[in-house]
Amino acid sequence: MITLDTTQTLPLSMTEDGTIQIKGSRVTLDSIVHHFKIRSTPEEIADKFPSLRLVDVYAAVTYYLGHREAVEEYLKEQEAAAEETRRVIEARQDTVAIRERLLARAAEKKLR
Repeated sequence: MITLDTTQTLPLSMTEDGTIQIKGSRVTLDSIVHHFKIRSTPEEIADKFPSLRLVDVYAAVTYYLGHREAVEEYLKEQEAAAEETRRVIEARQDTVAIRERLLARAAEKKLR
């Protein structure tokens, strides 16, 4: 008689900064969920990220579907952290001066 392994290890790991990645890659759960939400199949997702095994993409999607509320909360937190990082970076940079230089270069190229 065949015995079934009824437990599976998730291919997910958490980095020091709290980002969830697929083990053995730098691909985030955020990326998998994003592509799944825009109706990419697990096969298409695996094609987009060659470092992933198809079985790991399926496992990540299954985890998302089984823990949707918690993953959505995680995604909101990740987006808030990204927005804060953007705000800090923009506050440190003189974007007005950069924009003016870029516009001047573009205008100069048009004159040539």
